[in-house]
Amino acid sequence: MTTEIKVPVLPESVADATVATWHVQVGDKVSRDQVLVDIETDKVVLEVPATSDGVITSISEAEGATVLGEQVIAILSEGSSEGDTAATAAPASAAAPAAATSSAKVIDIEVPVLPESVADATVATWHVAEGDSVSVDQNLVDIETDKVVLEVVAQENGVIGKIIHVEGDTVLGAQKIGELNAGATASAAPAASAEEAISSDELASPSVRRLMTEKGLTANDVVGTGKGGRISKEDVEAAANKPKAAPAKAAAPAPAAQASAALGERTQKRVPMTRLRKTIATRLLEAKNSTAMLTTFNEVNMKPIMDLRKQYKDVFEKTHDTRLGFMSFYVKAVTEALKRYPAVNASIDGDDIVYHNFFDVSIAVSTPRGLVTPVLRDADQLSMAGIENGIRGLAIKGRDGKLTMDEMQGGNFTITNGGVFGSLISTPILNLPQAAILGMHKIQDRPMAVDGKVEILPMMYLALSYDHRLIDGKESVGFLVTIKELLEDPTRLLLNI
Repeated sequence: MTTEIKVPVLPESVADATVATWHVQVGDKVSRDQVLVDIETDKVVLEVPATSDGVITSISEAEGATVLGEQVIAILSEGSSEGDTAATAAPASAAAPAAATSSAKVIDIEVPVLPESVADATVATWHVAEGDSVSVDQNLVDIETDKVVLEVVAQENGVIGKIIHVEGDTVLGAQKIGELNAGATASAAPAASAEEAISSDELASPSVRRLMTEKGLTANDVVGTGKGGRISKEDVEAAANKPKAAPAKAAAPAPAAQASAALGERTQKRVPMTRLRKTIATRLLEAKNSTAMLTTFNEVNMKPIMDLRKQYKDVFEKTHDTRLGFMSFYVKAVTEALKRYPAVNASIDGDDIVYHNFFDVSIAVSTPRGLVTPVLRDADQLSMAGIENGIRGLAIKGRDGKLTMDEMQGGNFTITNGGVFGSLISTPILNLPQAAILGMHKIQDRPMAVDGKVEILPMMYLALSYDHRLIDGKESVGFLVTIKELLEDPTRLLLNI
């Protein structure tokens, strides 16, 4: 039986790819999941593994050839030749553990299907290692996209058989990243014999072998610190940075010793940026470079809201089982102002202006992974309690890394509250493709002139950054003044005036 070796499905934004490296030749025997060829796109390198044991009988596209998604590039004949049968039958003792392992049902551990707007993802954290026992629904690995972290759970009880893609590897939707031996137990096969059976290729994943090639190293040059002597990327970096042996001169190590002494305790740590942090950086630069961004400021007297909150917060909490915060007032004021100034609730799409007749407000939330902006849908239809519960739910999900793609996408206007961290004034950057963002700040007592007298009032600065291509100065100032007036007289929010 023959199997076609095809180019993987390419992301929508990638038109074609190039055959980078063939790791096998015609006539070579291959095993299931062995990497046959690397396919290079303008964004990532895709590995094409063997789907079964067999022999490569034909290679139709050589290295350097341009190929399309799902194009046939080779033929694999499944099974083994007569000579192979004799060879594999000889070592009976080695075949026994394999037979025992094959009796368990092997389930592929795959990357979840990614949303249309996400081309690829990164293996963030493996919570298990090869040989670990796992239970159904146990989280095995976190897959990080540029927006959310996806969890991959065990489908059945069993033992982790093989981890194909290690932490840091770039993967695609529905790509196989490991194997689960369903129904097996950790004591089914002796650990020592399993480690002895590891081949030289299995000591390092394909991405690690590629890194060794780039560094000019072989497996003999690197000391593996993983299970069974497996080599990680950190092991390769350590071997590459290891000083080469001096040609029998005692004075050779002196410069390194002097450098260490001069460095003292002034240490450095270099870590790669997460996908979310890189995405944040890219979007912020895009917003600065592709929009005519301008910021206008105003200040608001928060005493009326603080008095109202103080008077009714206990009754509000008993009635609605949630605290009465400031954000519900901000969101209510913003949605009312958006109704009066439709351009602020619009966005630019090419040469068109898109006016939205709904009010989805993005709320900036600080998480351990970075700043995210989940969306509070139909904010104009929510009560004060509904707004407070909605924001609290989004904040908890953001903290725990449980936000979904649907909760992260969309939004017509963003509110960011730097005041919770003590920020007195700032100029927020637009959250594309939105046309405006409102920055709230620290409430601070300041002397203010009221009816010819000086009073100490709790004041807060407001900052509205907007795209001047779409929003004129008159509209931006009017929008911000409307928010100021509604916050300083919250009764108007209830009377809708």
